[in-house]
Amino acid sequence: MAARDRAAFAEFVTARSGALHRAAYLMVGEVGLAQDLVQEALTKTYVAWPRLRDEGNAEAYTRRVITNTAITWFRRKSWSSERASEHLPERALAGHADHVSDRTALMSALAQLPPRQRAAIVLRFYDDLTEAQTAAAMDCAVGTVKSQVAAGLATLRTLLGDAVDLDDLMPAGGAA
Repeated sequence: MAARDRAAFAEFVTARSGALHRAAYLMVGEVGLAQDLVQEALTKTYVAWPRLRDEGNAEAYTRRVITNTAITWFRRKSWSSERASEHLPERALAGHADHVSDRTALMSALAQLPPRQRAAIVLRFYDDLTEAQTAAAMDCAVGTVKSQVAAGLATLRTLLGDAVDLDDLMPAGGAA
């Protein structure tokens, strides 16, 4: 790869790593696993970099790799259900207990969704992608995105019940 391409790739990684890691974390639910997922996706993006004619395609390509890899990992169940942690949880601040409880309930409910439904919801509501962009990232039709999101939201509403308002918890315009 030419030095110019390496520099452009480094700029892409610097600019988009945070957003890519957030999406990966929401898909897999663990910081370390999300880091592994992003690392693998960026490695594949680096290899494909010369073929990505427009750098704007790089983020879409990387999101697609993250999504497909996360779904594959879930299918293979290639990781343990145990979650190791370096740090003890912090104490909740007064006034935030309900919000933290709701967020925890949402993360737990997201973890119970099938991988494609979880990916569709993360891409649509957390990454604020359009249905078409989500379909491209998931390598499927827009109709599939719509059905996966609808099914995922229905399951979340069932799992969370009336105790948690999805519209308050979901960023980027709510749960629709």
